[in-house]
Amino acid sequence: METIRLLLAIAANNKWEVHHLDVKSAFLHGELKEEVYVTQPEGFTKKGNDGKVYRLIKALYGLRQAPRAWNIKLDNTLKSLDFKKCALEQAIYTKASKDSLLLVGVYVDDLIITGTPKKEIDKFKAQMEEKFEMSDLGLLAYYLGIEVTQTKGDISIKQSAYANKILKEAGMLESNETVIPMDPGTRLTKNTEGTLVNSTEYRSLIGCLRYLLHTRPDLSYSVGLLSRFMQEPKEQHMKAIKQVLRYVKGTKDYGITYKHNGGNTIQGFSDSSYGVNTQEGKGTTGIIFYYGDSPISWSTQKQATVALSSCESEFIAATAAATQALWLKRLLSRLTHSKEEKITIMVDNKSAIALMKNPVFHGRSKHIDTKYHFIRECVEREDIQVEFVSGEYQKADILTKALPKIKFLIMRQLIGLKDLRHSVCD
Repeated sequence: METIRLLLAIAANNKWEVHHLDVKSAFLHGELKEEVYVTQPEGFTKKGNDGKVYRLIKALYGLRQAPRAWNIKLDNTLKSLDFKKCALEQAIYTKASKDSLLLVGVYVDDLIITGTPKKEIDKFKAQMEEKFEMSDLGLLAYYLGIEVTQTKGDISIKQSAYANKILKEAGMLESNETVIPMDPGTRLTKNTEGTLVNSTEYRSLIGCLRYLLHTRPDLSYSVGLLSRFMQEPKEQHMKAIKQVLRYVKGTKDYGITYKHNGGNTIQGFSDSSYGVNTQEGKGTTGIIFYYGDSPISWSTQKQATVALSSCESEFIAATAAATQALWLKRLLSRLTHSKEEKITIMVDNKSAIALMKNPVFHGRSKHIDTKYHFIRECVEREDIQVEFVSGEYQKADILTKALPKIKFLIMRQLIGLKDLRHSVCD
């Protein structure tokens, strides 16, 4: 999904159209090469039915083999049309020439195409329709549960219909709305006393909400925290998840807009909360990356080791951001066939920045696991650069903790999330 969002951001920045193709009967490309022996089922007469049973077994077996067979066939077809598979993202194919560039994203039997000029996209569609039975769905409008709107070069994504589906399944369509997904004082632990709730229902809700995160970075912390209690969820955890759903009800039309004049550089923000809401004393890492002015990648994760200070916790978070930054800058270079540009990561802790830039292993850092010093090497090689940002403008802050109402609303706007109900109508 990160690659899909980056693809849409690149298309919007260049005012390219994004088109959608769907392959009919993609799963009927599996071939049965083995001998199949069938025992006569009870109730079938011998005459004339053996062939039907064999065909049924063949169809089922072929269906199991189909995804791999289809992938190979599609891969060979695209390569025959001079497309190259991206080494960093196996589902992306590129075709570049002196005056044209095409990008194709593949998800099973769904293909999205963007690039320039428009006639190259039309030519590609015609070539694919010669090879496969295709449905040309025109401009991309709905993809993997995400609603896509393309207007005047800008591309907006949201999951309103999916949010409604979650609320309906949870029986909360008529529930009262809330302004924030989680109260700042909420303390959730695994050994909470209370009645066990239906773990299957709880896990199902978490799974649905995690898919909603594809367009909703504002839910990343609360959903990430609640995901830690899926083994034995209690009433307190279910109450917290219902507050998240009430928040979703009031913000189901919120999403992200990629603008045609938003810029074409990647910038990251890294933050951490030190020992907040964890029994083990581990911090929470929050990372968000932007292409121009709009977010393309974000994550909230509990840190693997216990930090001894907020400086160390920020250092660990920045290292996680550095690995993502390297992948993103290389991916952008491959997709646009441009030179790799240095990515800036914004951190709101000056001590952590000093630790990243200082090559000496002094007393403040000698106990930190060696793997976290990777960021120092990145800074020395000038693959990335680290800069200070005031906590007031630290966009990753919303990914690390539950914020008070006013600050949450300010941060939600700052990270680039907006109500798309009115903007789409306009």
